[in-house]
Amino acid sequence: MESQISNLKSQIQLKVCGLTKLDQIQELIDLKVDFLGFIFYEKSPRYVLNHLSLKQISEINHQGKVGVFVNESIENIVDISDKTQLNFIQLHGDETEEFIFELRKKLEKNIDIIKVIRIGQDFTDLKKKIEKISNLKSQISNLLFDTDSKAFGGTGKSFDWQILNELKIPIPYFLSGGISNENTQQLSTINQQPFALDINSKFEIEAGNKNIQKIIDFKNLISNI
Repeated sequence: MESQISNLKSQIQLKVCGLTKLDQIQELIDLKVDFLGFIFYEKSPRYVLNHLSLKQISEINHQGKVGVFVNESIENIVDISDKTQLNFIQLHGDETEEFIFELRKKLEKNIDIIKVIRIGQDFTDLKKKIEKISNLKSQISNLLFDTDSKAFGGTGKSFDWQILNELKIPIPYFLSGGISNENTQQLSTINQQPFALDINSKFEIEAGNKNIQKIIDFKNLISNI
């Protein structure tokens, strides 16, 4: 996998998160967006089950359906992933190594796990989290770096990407948190480039209602990086 993603300029992928509308989801599929993110966190303004049923999500024909969970029980994650035919589970909370090992045992083998690392002010704590990931390399497929917040993402705020240059990142990662047309030029300052960019609130008319034209423009922009 590493050889396939080593060249960001030709391989960068795109994840659009916080989806709630079927017509917009179909437009993104037609645009060949790589990952579609559905938030299964009740406190989120983009909580997908306020808008779509499990059956409707299961009928979405795409190979990159990502379910986002925050401190959810293993039983509920497995149940929802089965009923919606998810391809990826994104753990956005404070899930432990033990939790991830147990979840991996109970998930279908073809479902990958993405573990989110929320980046705040404590760099020492961040390095410890990354070091622990070495124990999980057989259990998870990707990391996702996002800005730390009480709302667990969707703030539209970015962190200092230069922090990533101080880390030894063991597996391919998604970059999230306030990504927009205005800051993509800063990607070149990151030594170990992201596998994919994860966009959300900067590309909305309101929470869960995406600005499709803005996403089209962004997709065209990153294809020319």
